[in-house]
Amino acid sequence: MERGSFLPRSSASSRTSSPNSGKGEAMLPLPVQSSPQLAVRALLGHCFYRRVFLWAITATIVLCLMIFSGGVRTSHGRILDHLVDFGKVGGAQPGNSDAGLTIDLILSTRDTHTLMLFVNSMDGFYNGLKTLVSIKDYVPEFPTKGTSPSVINVDVAEELPTPVPWAPHPDYNSSEYTNNFYPVQPCYLNEAKTVPVPELYVYEGVPQGVAEPAIGSYSLLGIREDICYDRFGRYGPYGLGYPLKEGGVGEGMDTEKEGSEIVWENTGKIDYHQMNWGKLQQQCHESNKQRFYTAEELGDKITATSSEKKKSQSPLGMVEKQKIGRIAVVIRTYIGFQWTHLTILNFRALISELSLRSGGEYDVHFLLHVKDNSIPIWADGETVQEILDIHMPAEFHAITTLWSEDQMRLLYPGYWGEPFENPSMSDVYGVYRSAHMPLQHFAMMHPEYEHFWNWEMDMRYSGNYYELFDRVASWAKKQSREEMWERAERYYIPEFHGSWADFTAKVHQQVEASGRRSILGPVMFSGKQPLRAQSHGQSFMPDSCAIGSNLTECGIGEEADLITMNPIFDAEDSGWVFEKDVTGYDLNMPTPPRRCAIVTASRLSRRLLEVMHEETWRQHHSMFSEMFPASMALHHGLKAVYAPHPVYLDRRWDIEVVDWAFNGGRDHSTSGPGSPFDDDNEHNHAGTSWYYNSEFAGLWWRRWLGFPQYDGRGNNGGRAGEGTLRGGKTEESRKDSTGRLCMRSTLVHPIKWENPIERQ
Repeated sequence: MERGSFLPRSSASSRTSSPNSGKGEAMLPLPVQSSPQLAVRALLGHCFYRRVFLWAITATIVLCLMIFSGGVRTSHGRILDHLVDFGKVGGAQPGNSDAGLTIDLILSTRDTHTLMLFVNSMDGFYNGLKTLVSIKDYVPEFPTKGTSPSVINVDVAEELPTPVPWAPHPDYNSSEYTNNFYPVQPCYLNEAKTVPVPELYVYEGVPQGVAEPAIGSYSLLGIREDICYDRFGRYGPYGLGYPLKEGGVGEGMDTEKEGSEIVWENTGKIDYHQMNWGKLQQQCHESNKQRFYTAEELGDKITATSSEKKKSQSPLGMVEKQKIGRIAVVIRTYIGFQWTHLTILNFRALISELSLRSGGEYDVHFLLHVKDNSIPIWADGETVQEILDIHMPAEFHAITTLWSEDQMRLLYPGYWGEPFENPSMSDVYGVYRSAHMPLQHFAMMHPEYEHFWNWEMDMRYSGNYYELFDRVASWAKKQSREEMWERAERYYIPEFHGSWADFTAKVHQQVEASGRRSILGPVMFSGKQPLRAQSHGQSFMPDSCAIGSNLTECGIGEEADLITMNPIFDAEDSGWVFEKDVTGYDLNMPTPPRRCAIVTASRLSRRLLEVMHEETWRQHHSMFSEMFPASMALHHGLKAVYAPHPVYLDRRWDIEVVDWAFNGGRDHSTSGPGSPFDDDNEHNHAGTSWYYNSEFAGLWWRRWLGFPQYDGRGNNGGRAGEGTLRGGKTEESRKDSTGRLCMRSTLVHPIKWENPIERQ
């Protein structure tokens, strides 16, 4: 049950008396009439809109130059008359403008280089199920190696392969598990415990020719790279591919679906009407509560001075069963978000795979931002229920907590002082600048959780969520604190850096060459104030980091306090637009040291959130949302790790150029001058599968869902509605088609719309 706001009535009873209008809306919130307006002040004052406005003006000027001149010359030569030449494939080096190369524009700015690459797009992303090969026969289109063939032969099978069920969870019935942990009771999709949680279906193999991720690694994190998911194996168990009258969502039925029926052979088509995920998660936890630390035990564990606890022995000499900490996945949503059936599928998957299939190891929650501060969300239960009816699908009512910015003012009152800078011109309590505040409060109201995943509405994962979250956390636990911050500020590019050991050694060399001391424990700076625990002599450093110990072992086996999905860079002089959005510190002193990870998706430990909470209420310190967690970990010596998950590029770059563009900052990192997060450099992320401004992520995802998209091939690329319309039922159903797409496990972001009819 949720705390901190009035609780809704039973979602089932509240929905039966609240009719929906429109075809197929039975599982969506009540329709709302709204007239969104964009004020001129927002257009010019808000940094995002300002950038769009300025880029539009710049694009207009460039277009005029292209039309009315024979090209523009820079210190690097004539450039604009080559922008539409995609006919040749080849390598590229910064500053090289030889014929046949693919770099056509290099602009010098702020003593750094902004690289705009116009290179050949890759076709392999759109190879379908009929091109699957085993991993040993797989030849990637990118990156190419010396032994790579000049032309990849892609055979198209006449028949589709057959998918198989697969789950990444531990074998809870194995002796290996039961000898060490408490038994796991199965959980169900109904309170009567008669409908098991379905398995996902995967295809063994990968599409021939599809690119390898340019950034990050499957094998490093322990994620399977030899399987892929089509849309029915991934979402069919949760309602894709069958109509509302049968309990599905009615989506995917008008796409190509040959062979999809196998997904429902074991379970049938599950009826998802009248679901109450809150009750199901609670029931699952009750059946398995002996497995987990209680809130009191967890508090004792977190405050213990040693990070390593010895297993206690029973009188008979048998090892005592280990308990584990529970994890909350907190999804930030807001009033005005347009729910769709495809969005609902994503969160059914999240709950089923993380919570119910794991025996209650995870719980999923929504934090609903109520923008109207005059609404009494903590004073009137009927008002809360009305908000839920209008703005949240009924199946998620019981796991939704409401919050508002005025509530944060009550929780964190007092005078904050002026910020060093405030580019967005927003209030310090505003969600744009301080999205961490409601998460901090949520954590304080839920002492039963050891860790909290901060998640967003527009993220999707083509694989199994449990595999992602579990493997990332396990990998982070194994990482040493020695040169941890320095590794975290670099993108890991396997084809360029080599193995993780090679990468670690290269980072060490770069640190030594820089003359900078690596960071190990808490950093000191002018005006720093200790936390209460630190005033009492406590430290967040584990025993393995004590003076005289082997520093290569420092932190190994320690749970990470912060796990990010993008590098954790030094914001100082990075050119990132919010690098000095720091509030509550003495303006007469230098800006305190800061670290940041773009995109707030991350896992935060309870002790990190407690540190953030104390810094907020007691010292009135705050920083921009993406900067505050990492900076607090830096200031107080907590363990922070960037998890290099697989990220794809939509076009064929020279691998040296990938490193040059994405690690072009100080000492070959993402920090300082030349950072890829500089406002002038962020466009390089548009062709990646994971970043806040990615265009490729949405294009690829919608093709995978079965909708025709502009695919990126051709002279004009495929962005902004250009190029050739490809994919969809017509193309996937042709006799010579390669079939529907099959993706390896991939995080994609942002997904602002899925079905083309949703796009306004």
